[in-house]
Amino acid sequence: MSGAEINREKSKVKIVVRQVRSVAGRTKAVVRTMHALGLRRIGDRASIPVNPATSGMVRRVEQLVRVE
Repeated sequence: MSGAEINREKSKVKIVVRQVRSVAGRTKAVVRTMHALGLRRIGDRASIPVNPATSGMVRRVEQLVRVE
């Protein structure tokens, strides 16, 4: 397998994140991160690809989301 084939296979892996707490009172950076993940209000779910960028975003807002 070439490196490109491995990268394509990894990009197919997705996780589902669900917003469980509000962004009220959080910094603008946290609010923007939640919006970038596709989460707008409590109960929203988003299916996102697993890669270093999105993993870091989830880690940054881990107190507000649940990974399913």
